[in-house]
Amino acid sequence: MEKLTIQEEEAMRAIWETEGGFIRDILANLQSTEEMPYTTLASTVRNLEKKGYVQAVKAGNAKRYEPLISAQEYKGKFMNGFVGNYFHNSYKDMVSFFIKEERLSSAELEEILDMIKNNKSS
Repeated sequence: MEKLTIQEEEAMRAIWETEGGFIRDILANLQSTEEMPYTTLASTVRNLEKKGYVQAVKAGNAKRYEPLISAQEYKGKFMNGFVGNYFHNSYKDMVSFFIKEERLSSAELEEILDMIKNNKSS
């Protein structure tokens, strides 16, 4: 599965949030601080269709775009590739990196440890 551009990810977030929609619906749900022109979004969504992320469903004279992959599936595939490419498949190395870069506090690390402990016992 091909990695999405920032603009494509933004469009996909809006599509996931609305569970699909027409271009005007997707445009209304974009989270970006900059307003994206309708034609730019339409082109972006067509690219998503070519990449296999959405499908167009004919609705009268318009097309409604529906996601073919869930947000959770995309995150999983992207994170696996990210950890594989940058941390040699080591989540420990990834966490160490964020600790060294001071992007992960000790409180957040404790939260993660609690999640791990609670997940193992379930």
